[in-house]
Amino acid sequence: DADLIARSAPSLLTQVLITNRERVSGMSVATGLVEAGRSIILQADLAAAAAADGSPATETAAVSEEIRLPNRQGLHARPAATVAAAAKGFRADVRLLRGADTANAKSVTAILLLATRPNDAIRVSASGPDAAAAVSALAALLAAGSGESGATAEAPSGPVRGAPVTAAPVAGSVPAAAPAPAEGPTRSTDPRKLLGVSASPGLVLGKVAQLRRASIHVEERGAGIERERAHLDVALERARQQIEAQRAADIGAASKILDAHLELLADPELIDLAVAGLADGRSGAYAWREAYSSYATRLESLASSLLRERAGDVRDVGGRVLGLLAGVTTGPIECAPGSILIAEEFSPSETSSLDAGKVQGLCTTGGGPTSHAAIIARALGIPAVCGVDRAALGLADGTPVVLDGTEGFLLRDPDEAEVTRARAAIGRLAAQRQGERAAASAPAATTDGHRIEVAANIGTVEEALAAVAQGGEGVGLLRSELLFLDRDTAPSEEEQADVYRAVATALGRDRRLVIRTLDVGGDKRLPYLPLPPEENPFLGVRGIRTSLERPDLLRSQLRAILEAAPLGDVHVMFPMIASLDELRAARRILDEEQRGAGVSVRVGVMIEVPSAALTAGQLAREVDFFSIGTNDLTQYTLAMDRGHPKLAPLADALHPAVLKLISLTVEGAHAHGKWVGVCGGLAAEPVAVPVLLGMGVDELSVPVPAIAAVKALVRRLALRDCQALARELLGLATAGEVRARLARLGSEAGATAAAARR
Repeated sequence: DADLIARSAPSLLTQVLITNRERVSGMSVATGLVEAGRSIILQADLAAAAAADGSPATETAAVSEEIRLPNRQGLHARPAATVAAAAKGFRADVRLLRGADTANAKSVTAILLLATRPNDAIRVSASGPDAAAAVSALAALLAAGSGESGATAEAPSGPVRGAPVTAAPVAGSVPAAAPAPAEGPTRSTDPRKLLGVSASPGLVLGKVAQLRRASIHVEERGAGIERERAHLDVALERARQQIEAQRAADIGAASKILDAHLELLADPELIDLAVAGLADGRSGAYAWREAYSSYATRLESLASSLLRERAGDVRDVGGRVLGLLAGVTTGPIECAPGSILIAEEFSPSETSSLDAGKVQGLCTTGGGPTSHAAIIARALGIPAVCGVDRAALGLADGTPVVLDGTEGFLLRDPDEAEVTRARAAIGRLAAQRQGERAAASAPAATTDGHRIEVAANIGTVEEALAAVAQGGEGVGLLRSELLFLDRDTAPSEEEQADVYRAVATALGRDRRLVIRTLDVGGDKRLPYLPLPPEENPFLGVRGIRTSLERPDLLRSQLRAILEAAPLGDVHVMFPMIASLDELRAARRILDEEQRGAGVSVRVGVMIEVPSAALTAGQLAREVDFFSIGTNDLTQYTLAMDRGHPKLAPLADALHPAVLKLISLTVEGAHAHGKWVGVCGGLAAEPVAVPVLLGMGVDELSVPVPAIAAVKALVRRLALRDCQALARELLGLATAGEVRARLARLGSEAGATAAAARR
């Protein structure tokens, strides 16, 4: 009597929880009548856990010491995917602990929902036959940034189509200072102007094309757990194959994002939730939609904007599988040439499949500049605005608009004058960029004949080839640590030598190649180079100190560099030198290796800490050159972590204190006939270029895409004006005063340029 049972039972539902689901290889659920205490209602098949010799595996437990997360945005999708992939290599149940919160380390979604922040204290715990090995490996991985080199957040940058409507600087002038970042969009006084946030820079004209996605209808009831599970498994596998194919056509920024999507497809907690739905009689499509929607909704409720944006990745992967389950084909977005696509959000899959020849720009009412869709838009060079007023969704297809991805707005129905101004600005920048590229191979000299060398910061052979093609006069910084990152063992001497030889060959004998020795520690850690936990790793064993702690690694690297020396103009540069003692210790090792190889190279040091700048005169007696790393020099001078969420905007390399240290470095070097380069971010900041020239810097080393523009800027400047400007700025008190003065000069230059055009 079912009614009697229902009225008599404490509950009509019995919850069965399996806390170590990863150890279950399969489940079968009984149906029909059951008898309490005798009938088996659920059978779980456990994966084999016996040791190789057939004896039972020993269950052990382990927990790590506390790890401070170096990731500047916490464990977001890409580092979370790296951690989950590593954890899946162990049979043990592995957990991440933060205070009272815990997460399955094999689940990307669980790690994301942990909502970690920079410098959070994390422990790794594990139970199972290989618990100790799992804890050791994951603790090292987390301490090293979980595969996130430098653990630096993605900032809006990249190829630009068009530009904001501003005047180009004229000869001898100073470029306009970059505006401070906006707090967020507000309503415009012009109802036609819909404000948002810059996601990918550039200015374009086009016509609205609203993205309309087909809705997918799914049946709730399934045809049995076994059949529905088979359908789900097939869809997951087909989705994996699709993402693998997309990844093979890698567009650079998309590859890591697609790696994270692959991990989501195999996420144990997401799949477990869907399988639980199947056990309740749901169809595969219905159960899968409920599972991924549940996780996406939870992510959207988190405080971190970056983690909220990852809900889009869960919905993207989930929607891909759902379409396969429902038999709905989803191809690339089709649109007419010159379209400005508008949607609530674009998934990474949709963005990476866009035809950049047809799509002029992207506009979303949701998302943010750190969303994966925004990252891919920047890689494709498509201007984009996010977080725009929802009125954009009501614009009719074909509506003419101006989209300014730099300033962050969409202007509907522009009048004739606005269209003319936009076209003029786009044309000016296009002509300027074309002229810069055409003249990229010419030397960079000021209007009064002062020669400046413009080199490239690189990390790969491909970047070396690109630097030569785009006018680079050498490599001012080869980040050799990129050879050492994202791997389990140190690169062999021969492997390093192959790369150095290839880069030297790409540059030829006439272009200088400066190879910085291994620069790790602080925010860059290696799993195979365990360093003791430090209360403040940025003030501990990093840079040259790491190499002096492990002279075997330094000697191997120096021998590899010396093997490449006969092929070009190779220089060695030691990072993070803070004292003459450190320099002499490193030089002793280099001198020994040079004697053994019968080859010698020129030697320089990075000026990254105040002590090095203040003793530049003494250091210059024992080296051939300096290269100033303005990023670290700024944070050490101002005692501000450049990754700190509140202090980072204040860590300005144009602070007078930093400028004075740069000036002292140049004076100390020139007094001994040595040259000085700048390889930090300041070298590529247009407003800073005249300041650096005015202080006597001899070389600017910049990212490859910036080479042509920096060389063109140098050619518009007069050294005497730069020197006068530098003297004036060194007398100011704050970074705000420096930037305000540069902004006034930029405005004056813009007015002069506009008057000249009239």
